Amino acid sequence: MMNTPHIRDYAGKHVHMIGIGGSSMSGLARMLLEKGYILTGSDNLETYATKLLRDEYHVPVTIGHKAENVHGADLVIYTVAILPDNPERVELARLNIPCIERATLLGQLMEGYSSAVGVCGTHGKTSTTSMLAQIMVETGMDPTISIGGNLDFIGGNIRIGQGDTFLAEACEFNASFLHMRPTVAVVLNIDMDHPDFFKDIDDVQRTFGLFLDLLPENGAAVGNGEDKRIVELFEKLPCKTYTFGFGADCDFSPAGLVYDELGHGSYDLCFRGEKLGHVKLNVPGFFHVSNSLAALACAWVKGADMEKACQALSHFEGAHRRFELTSVVEGVKLYHDYGHNPTEMKNAISVAAMQPRNRLWAVMQPHTFSRVKNLFNDYLTCTKEADITLVTDIYAAREKDPGDIKAEMLVEGMRKNGINAIHTPSFDDTEKYLRDHWQPGDLVLTMGCGNINQLNDQIYENQQKKQG
Repeated sequence: MMNTPHIRDYAGKHVHMIGIGGSSMSGLARMLLEKGYILTGSDNLETYATKLLRDEYHVPVTIGHKAENVHGADLVIYTVAILPDNPERVELARLNIPCIERATLLGQLMEGYSSAVGVCGTHGKTSTTSMLAQIMVETGMDPTISIGGNLDFIGGNIRIGQGDTFLAEACEFNASFLHMRPTVAVVLNIDMDHPDFFKDIDDVQRTFGLFLDLLPENGAAVGNGEDKRIVELFEKLPCKTYTFGFGADCDFSPAGLVYDELGHGSYDLCFRGEKLGHVKLNVPGFFHVSNSLAALACAWVKGADMEKACQALSHFEGAHRRFELTSVVEGVKLYHDYGHNPTEMKNAISVAAMQPRNRLWAVMQPHTFSRVKNLFNDYLTCTKEADITLVTDIYAAREKDPGDIKAEMLVEGMRKNGINAIHTPSFDDTEKYLRDHWQPGDLVLTMGCGNINQLNDQIYENQQKKQG
């Protein structure tokens, strides 16, 4: 069997990246540029990331996948979303061009760092990694960082530091985080998701266990002490383990937790009853309190000045596409959130419900047919706090339409559960319905990890044209 190519063996050579506009891939592209590699890339859609790489970093990026895109490449990197029948993958196989998957590249880039921190979990990875990034930078660790979203504080989704720490978001899909070699692991939660890869929740838990098994004996694991599946995995680890949660029986917990009128939490961070500092969050929601506990627990493990670490979180403004206010149109506030399964959508809506507003509109873009089928019943109630729910057609992503699941079925089920749901298949349909029915003071929240964020851009751009 051929050995897996290693990025270090292609220093200064031509690397082609298929799917270069992805949130992680675009950041890794910048890292490779910094290290002197010659890059080209391709993607199926023009996005902010592809424009940035082309305009500011002068990377030749082709929109559309064609066989000739890989010609001349010494190494090709692709994402799991790029299937084997993609014309570029077919061509690189025909030409016998060495190739590796994105997660393998990330793991290889993490090598050589004495401290490698991987943040994993079904929900909250990007926000928690972003919080930890802010803490690490502000407490002087000077880390190298890879996040699955954009954080203004570090100027995007990649930061190249001079310290001995590499902080990365660790994704469980396709078991890609098993390519990492973490010395510290943060586990936020273990729930069922990605049914196109995992058989069931036990399979999900087993895979997280394999990730934790990568930790060395002198490493450390930080996990949600109120998630029984995480606790079960921690009991088997030979390394040190620490828990966080709202209960006093967790190692790290919040004392005196209160929320302001916008849902921002503030509390005293306690380690086994001892106060370490005071936290005042600038991002709303109970789940951000949980995320902040995870980030601070990891910072403590890393030896951070905890007063400074707590203070750093008061400066944290959130990552893009995480309950982000995108514009105000006709007196209506437009927000977007990356949440793409029922739990994440329910959490995002709970934050929206805390905001001053008139009516709350939830705009859902269901993501992948397999997820909708597997979590169907959970989708039917996750937008209960909204006044009106609009459901677009299902975003296929890497899947083909099986023909037995439709957005209309979700809408019908939602209505049976007392939700005012309407099927608006396309972005044009959705924008028209919103404009015909919204009122000043309303709040619109679009949700999904596909391209639903482009609906927010479309509405804003159309308003600009309307105003001349």
